[in-house]
Amino acid sequence: MQELDHQKTIDILNSIMEFELAGVVRYTHYSLMVTGPNRIPIVAFFKAQASESLLHAQQVGEILTGLEGHPTLRIAPMEETFKHTVKDILTESLSHEKKALDMYKSLLETVTDASIYLEEFARGMIGQEEMHNLELKKMLRDFS
Repeated sequence: MQELDHQKTIDILNSIMEFELAGVVRYTHYSLMVTGPNRIPIVAFFKAQASESLLHAQQVGEILTGLEGHPTLRIAPMEETFKHTVKDILTESLSHEKKALDMYKSLLETVTDASIYLEEFARGMIGQEEMHNLELKKMLRDFS
């Protein structure tokens, strides 16, 4: 096993935490903006995504403090597009989830062969993000 690059790992985890906290705001906003005949299940989906993003941020924060890092108080920048059709919201969500996937892959690259726990955490998160990407793609199929 190689030595864990603590500072790089902490920096990546803080970026992930900022991004997950932005996801809480993003998905809460989306849940409020959905209209139309399919509103109720889509709102429930976005509320669940917001809750999951908060859980992910909390998990990352616990790891950060375990590594003697300091969890950020910032959230990642978000742009308001003012596009609120279900298709637009789902498309923006897919873009958000793809970026989250990339961030967890970056974490995995950094911790591979240095920490089994962090490797397994990153792999688990990658699996969840891949599942979210697939789910959003399936939800977008009816709009093509």
